[in-house]
Amino acid sequence: MAEKVAKLGVKREDGFLYFIDKDGDVSRSVMARGGKKGGKTSKVAKAGVKKESGFLYFLDKNGDISRAKMSRGGQKRKAKKAKKVAKKAVKKAVKKVAKKVVKKVAKKAVKKVAKKACAKKACKKSKKK
Repeated sequence: MAEKVAKLGVKREDGFLYFIDKDGDVSRSVMARGGKKGGKTSKVAKAGVKKESGFLYFLDKNGDISRAKMSRGGQKRKAKKAKKVAKKAVKKAVKKVAKKVVKKVAKKAVKKVAKKACAKKACKKSKKK
């Protein structure tokens, strides 16, 4: 997973946060604890590592600088989002069409019932005469 970039053998002390700074050197700062703010940074060892984008640089358990490839999923998320938006649009369109169809069917049913009622009234009127 991770590959060693520089062998330094830095010994760590408790209460400090160790990291690789923008110059590619190992730096440390006092960790913030219980309301107290962290301290200023100080360089521990000079390595001058040139950082490549797409990699995470860290101080491993042996005190050496290592790097690991970052897993990025930006493109996949965008595709999912576009898919969701498209799905919503389709659902909306289906609902609209369904409403129109229901209205048409309801109108036809009302007309049918009205015709039957009129036919019955006409029959009753003709029988009475």
